[in-house]
Amino acid sequence: MKSKIRTKLLVVIFLIQVYLNFNPGTSLAQYRTPNLDDRILIDLQEHRTPAQTGFFMFLSKNLEYGDIGIPAGLMVGGIIGNDKAMRQNAAYVAGSTLISVGFTELIKHLVKRPRPFIQNINITPVYRPGQYSFPSGHTSSSFATATALSIAYPKWYVIAPAYLWAGATGYSRMYLGVHYPSDVASGAVLGAGSAFPLLFLKK
Repeated sequence: MKSKIRTKLLVVIFLIQVYLNFNPGTSLAQYRTPNLDDRILIDLQEHRTPAQTGFFMFLSKNLEYGDIGIPAGLMVGGIIGNDKAMRQNAAYVAGSTLISVGFTELIKHLVKRPRPFIQNINITPVYRPGQYSFPSGHTSSSFATATALSIAYPKWYVIAPAYLWAGATGYSRMYLGVHYPSDVASGAVLGAGSAFPLLFLKK
């Protein structure tokens, strides 16, 4: 019952976030860029350093190793150890991440929000990815993985690193100038919410 209420709250928060980022009466393609989004990204780019840029590029470019490696590692461990619960948890984490990816792609093609550097010439990205901006797919999938893993193994030494990784991934997308803060915030909510529909797989 509590999980259902929590899921509904996350959905409501996400929908509110989407609503607040639109001008009433406009089409989905006519997306408004909040000034706060721009100011945050410009401030971040003014304080970039080579070391930080290298780290956040590495983090963003190697996201799939976490998204795929974590459930794969659990599955291998479950098979080797003949641990049914671990295998089910592997399926739960993988399924949650896939749900987040599916919804993220759907929303991206509905909203069609341009990347920050396309909307504002004062924003200089470290690199120029394609596709649309809202919500952040990297953030969504990392928070889905982190949330599912934390639910499957509710220990501080699992939860803390998982969310540190997810949070750093979200921050990296803003630091690199490829996503607005609102993209990242919405991606985090969507990703975390994606861990709840498959709770029946958790053991």
